[in-house]
Amino acid sequence: MQDVTVVRTSVQPPYAAHLRVYEPLAAYPEPERARWQVYAAERGPDAGEAAQPVAAAVLEEQREALAGLVSRTPRALPERESGRAYLRVVDGVLYVCPWATRLRSWQALEELRAGAPVALLDAALPPVARAAAEADRERWRAEHPDARPWILTSRWEVPVRWFLPFGDEDRCFVPGGEPAPGGEPSGAGEGERGGRPAALFYLVPMAQARRRVARAYRALREAVPEGELVRGAEQVGRWLEEFHPRSLVELDYGGLVHLLGPERLLADRSAGELEEGLRALRAGDTAEALRVYGELTVRWRRVLALRDAN
Repeated sequence: MQDVTVVRTSVQPPYAAHLRVYEPLAAYPEPERARWQVYAAERGPDAGEAAQPVAAAVLEEQREALAGLVSRTPRALPERESGRAYLRVVDGVLYVCPWATRLRSWQALEELRAGAPVALLDAALPPVARAAAEADRERWRAEHPDARPWILTSRWEVPVRWFLPFGDEDRCFVPGGEPAPGGEPSGAGEGERGGRPAALFYLVPMAQARRRVARAYRALREAVPEGELVRGAEQVGRWLEEFHPRSLVELDYGGLVHLLGPERLLADRSAGELEEGLRALRAGDTAEALRVYGELTVRWRRVLALRDAN
């Protein structure tokens, strides 16, 4: 297909985007704070500055998940929660985004149950295994009623509502293929033997993210109170309220960078376009706002349609 690029690497990241929250180390209670401090001291940050992506760490998470599948009988979810996290350092402050793999596996199971045909679901995960996983989750939720994931995942598209916390100035595109110092040539493949994975991400302070979502929600509620985007703004806003006010919010295109290809990534200004549409809406130009939103939605639906391509 013309718009799909080939990545020469032993592990191909899934075509999924991620919305992440990194909380400052000080936001974690003891003894969890001390554990993350030791973890960071042993590993170092995945991104040492705001303009650096965590793409290499995402590949590492994918490798770990695949290794778990081939090393033992596949299970509906991990037996215990992951002790891993994405680490960012911005202006000398350490920010932590726990993988929370077990919690996210439960959520993925719910999505699979809601969207997959029963026959396919039974073939992938027998009813007995699903029932055991769901019972396990109910017990866990009773003990952790306030638990929430730091990472949301969307396969084959970036939901338009996810752009609400960001502006075009928060966008960072890092082309892939260049080797790290002392690494292999770019032909060795992105993400392998020192080659740098491509990345497109947005990163913004939590206060700014909440402010943008709140403004968008007010404008949308007045203009289109029953619209899909106003419901999405409410959903994103409620999720962001769960975290420390000095956190960082990141939208990472993840494996979608390999699906879209470099030309489309360079041209993509989805967050900026949505901002323009919201400005038009606040100015009373509903027709222009609808045009922008329609074009943005259609473009991402075309990407989503690749899921069913032969």
